[in-house]
Amino acid sequence: MTQEILTAREERVVTRIREGKDELVALVTELVACDTTARDPGDPPREEVRLQQVLGARLRALGAEVELFEPEPIAAGQSPTIPFDLDFAGRPQLVATLRGTRGGRSLVLNGHIDAVTPGDASRWSSDPLKAEVRDGHLYGRGTCDMKGGLADFLFALECLAREGVRLAGDVTFCTNTDEESSGAGGLALVAHGVRGDAGLCAEPSGFDAWVACRGYLIFTVTITGRAGHAEMPAPHWREGGAVNAIDRLEPVLGAIRRLREDWRERPDHQHPLLAPGSIVPVMVAGGEWIVTYPQKAVLTCDAQYLPSQVGPDGYGSPVRDEIARTLNAAADADPWLREHPLAFDFFSEAVPAEIPGDHLLVETALTAAAALGRTGVVSALQSWHDPASFTRGGTPMFSFGPGGFETAHGVDERVPVQDLVDHCAATALAAMRFCGSMD
Repeated sequence: MTQEILTAREERVVTRIREGKDELVALVTELVACDTTARDPGDPPREEVRLQQVLGARLRALGAEVELFEPEPIAAGQSPTIPFDLDFAGRPQLVATLRGTRGGRSLVLNGHIDAVTPGDASRWSSDPLKAEVRDGHLYGRGTCDMKGGLADFLFALECLAREGVRLAGDVTFCTNTDEESSGAGGLALVAHGVRGDAGLCAEPSGFDAWVACRGYLIFTVTITGRAGHAEMPAPHWREGGAVNAIDRLEPVLGAIRRLREDWRERPDHQHPLLAPGSIVPVMVAGGEWIVTYPQKAVLTCDAQYLPSQVGPDGYGSPVRDEIARTLNAAADADPWLREHPLAFDFFSEAVPAEIPGDHLLVETALTAAAALGRTGVVSALQSWHDPASFTRGGTPMFSFGPGGFETAHGVDERVPVQDLVDHCAATALAAMRFCGSMD
């Protein structure tokens, strides 16, 4: 992509952002200092309110209409994506709207405020909740995933206002909890009515446009056995003998391997940007006592699937049905399992989505980045992200953020400071060009 020449007004905005580098870093540091560690079910609130209030205060100063709201509690099974009881007490979502001047295209800027646990803080080279600049990088939990990108979005809007640039279209800045744990926060924003002509999410894409993502199905397969003394010879099971449920995992695991290999080659599992669908056994549990034949074994699997495999019900029902059918067929070859069928529980799902790679906002964001010397390409995220929920809810959205993704979720997470500055500037340029602007 050839580098474009910026207009004089765009140059002023970019210069303003570059001169404000220290203020931008300070904003990221303030957000990182808010402990918004992703929750397990039942965890008390952390500092979600504090962080959302920091953002809300600055957005109100820009003249935005700001709303903080706590969604209604979600019961286990109420949503296919959320397998446990969930409430949002003390964990508000934020929606702030900056009204445009004359009916231009509307833009949604989104990001999640939760960050994964730092783990053992002694393994970090500095306090994970006290962001620190070293060697041109800003270190701290959430600096790249994704408080850095969120700060870029906000600072871009502030610098546009300071330069007297008024956008023609509305901008909705929204931040949510629970991306790392369930996707519940993004779903809550969509259910609350957040919409726009298109949207950006601040995941650390390294200036690429992640226009697609895979979905996932988390499920268990339960194998029934029959208990007995493990140190005693067992008669045939038809004569009342014990049956080792763990042993009976073998045909199930074999079927999973064969299905994974089949999907790797099948045309309906191919995508120009995404890896084929797959199934990964991730947990196994079974047994009651060290000298007892296990009477139950539970295998937990993570299956990924493509946007083209979403069924008429809006979920991955075709994939779910194929998994159950294939594993049942393999189990049917075992006389015990034929008479004691597998039990399936598909208990969590995140649905994939994609938008066209030539969407106007995609081209606008990539062109804006290229104008700053940052070359990005149309790409995809192999896991799942919140833009899928917005896209399915009527707002075509993709991830577009700074670099640092290779350090996300790890020790010494970090983001290049120059990436923060350039991503902030690219966001400002994209907003001006997509929404329309005037002095």
